[in-house]
Amino acid sequence: MPHPFRFGVSLLNPAPAEEWHAKCRRAEELGYDVIHVPDHLGMVAPFPALVAAAAVTERPRLGTLVLNAGFWNPTLLAREVATTDALTGGRLELGLGTGYVGAELEAAGLPFGSARERVDHLQRTVEELAHTSRVPLMIGGNGDRVLRLAAEHADIAAFGGAYADPQSTTGRLIPVTAEQLDERVARYRKFAANREEPAELNLLLQMVVVTEDRAAVVQPLLDRVPEVTLEQALALPVLLIGTLDRIVAQVLAQRERYGFSYLTVLEPYMEAFAPVVAELGGH
Repeated sequence: MPHPFRFGVSLLNPAPAEEWHAKCRRAEELGYDVIHVPDHLGMVAPFPALVAAAAVTERPRLGTLVLNAGFWNPTLLAREVATTDALTGGRLELGLGTGYVGAELEAAGLPFGSARERVDHLQRTVEELAHTSRVPLMIGGNGDRVLRLAAEHADIAAFGGAYADPQSTTGRLIPVTAEQLDERVARYRKFAANREEPAELNLLLQMVVVTEDRAAVVQPLLDRVPEVTLEQALALPVLLIGTLDRIVAQVLAQRERYGFSYLTVLEPYMEAFAPVVAELGGH
């Protein structure tokens, strides 16, 4: 049996306290199960933002999607996690990833390292936290080593709907096609075959637009990412574009195809996705 749906919203934009509180309350009013924050320079600082969200909400869990492990010393991170979980009433969900924007680490005066070094650091971080933290753990990424780490340690495996352009230092992303995601999920399931309890599978949605003209909405993406055809773009799992009925059907079909029962939308699409949350939440 598939996991029941859970829906999260990733709040990206820093705001004064009153505005931040209002956004968090609105997410709860709309029925979102989780309030997420990212971990990028120029966006909110994750842990203070989640503590502030907890102060004005009661039901949603509070998560990081996902922390850039390269920003964090594992021992000091364990302290942040323990304190944040206590101050949020045990509602914290900790998401971790390797990070993919070299320019951010450079700006912070930290080494970016090779892909192998970044995954090594993520693994050390996961192992350190295992000794000190019992909060639900999400591990995000699509590479084999990260998928294996998620299969071994994570309560939630978060798949990226895009991969970093290897020629870019600014984090340019290239969308993962539906067929590529099939292969990555199958790879994860192979690694997770011996788990006693199946993990939730999460996908971060990049766009939700209710429209009758799907091609017109997708065209700006094609202008930025010439590697993707119109047909491929319209089939991308991270894009929910179409009538409301079509979007609901796509969400159901993607749970059947991939197992994605835990979906997170970006802040600009919180209101647009709310009818889907109302219709499918908990089912």
